Amino acid sequence: MTISSSLNAGVAGLNANATKLATISDNIANSGTYGYKRATADFESFVIANNQGAGVYSAGGVRASTSRQIEERGALVSTSNAMDIAVAGRGMLPVTTEVSLAADGEQPLMMTTTGSFHTDADGVLKTASGLVLLGWPADADGTIATFPRDTVTGLEPIVINSNQTAGDPTTQMNLGVNLPAENATSQSLAVEYFGNLGTSEALDVAFEPDAANDNTWTVTIRDSASANAIVGEYTVVFDASRTQGGTIDTVTPTANNPVGADYNATTGTLALTVAGGPLTVTVGKPGDTNGLTQLSDGFSPTQITKDGSPVGNLTAVEIDDNGYITATYDTGFTRRIYQIPLIDVPNPNGLTALNSQTYQVSPDSGSFFLWDAGEGPTGAIAGYAREGSTTDVAAELTDLIQTQRAYSSNAKVIQTVDEMLQETTNIKR
Repeated sequence: MTISSSLNAGVAGLNANATKLATISDNIANSGTYGYKRATADFESFVIANNQGAGVYSAGGVRASTSRQIEERGALVSTSNAMDIAVAGRGMLPVTTEVSLAADGEQPLMMTTTGSFHTDADGVLKTASGLVLLGWPADADGTIATFPRDTVTGLEPIVINSNQTAGDPTTQMNLGVNLPAENATSQSLAVEYFGNLGTSEALDVAFEPDAANDNTWTVTIRDSASANAIVGEYTVVFDASRTQGGTIDTVTPTANNPVGADYNATTGTLALTVAGGPLTVTVGKPGDTNGLTQLSDGFSPTQITKDGSPVGNLTAVEIDDNGYITATYDTGFTRRIYQIPLIDVPNPNGLTALNSQTYQVSPDSGSFFLWDAGEGPTGAIAGYAREGSTTDVAAELTDLIQTQRAYSSNAKVIQTVDEMLQETTNIKR
């Protein structure tokens, strides 16, 4: 009956607008929630087939469908915490639940666009709601191994111990020393370097002039970590010409020189092997004034530099645009310790929404892929930042007024149908 369909349509209208009111309420309630993606309710008409020209019409009503606008991005808000992380663009951070860490097997992959992460008592980086940040661990030299991009294999909880210590062994050294051109006598020099265990070691360098040739010196290098064994010995001849006087002419290994400790004239380096491994020492190319020189009558170190550092305590941790987490120590040494990839799916709006602004892959979203931040379709990762809510309060209040009017109108339809049915009942009387 047509009048009954009007009643049903009014009820459907009440239900649909109640659904829209629920989304508006949720959006307004989360207008200050970091990373919140607003929910929307779309209405679709429901048509009951009628014979054309029959002179009657049955109202089908309306039905509501809800969705969450996950692709929308909120404004970035700066903070003072280095591990407040947001994604500036497409992509999401990989996270998992704290309770899943105690379970055996792989952790369930979840994703979020922002989070305020802090270390717990065990050094695990997580949010106050228990979301644990996942990443790829770096090797000891700071390189990231190759991991599969379509599975969670290789992803692990990021652990940062505040009392962590680390040392940086010396691998490069520049030896700039001036030897006297007149009144030459034996000279010696000790140059500190750092071993693999953060210990302080020394290269003892002895310079012995050739009594028969004023421009020739024997340079002997010993390693304190190898019981003062000779790690390099060379005959150095300096140029006495007018244009390049005082610079290296030739460097020739002596009979005492260990095998492999050669001089490379192209790079001006010595390939030494100390107790901790290979050590490249730059003494200068032929004609180079920045390495070993023989000028005037004074012996003096002119430029001695090296890399590496002793054992240091962790002082700070930061993340860069590409998702690399770098630890800084009080010795000035920095080390890359993790890389955070970004997750992307073909249809972000098809993801399944969970609590705490997290999402999971669904059949509607498509399979995920792990990108390096800033590559492919993904944006950069921003530290010291949070993503704000995508709720526009003014727009939600406007929708609230429209929804209220629509709800009232549907209620009026039901009231009118009730009155008409009452009139029908009164006919019998």
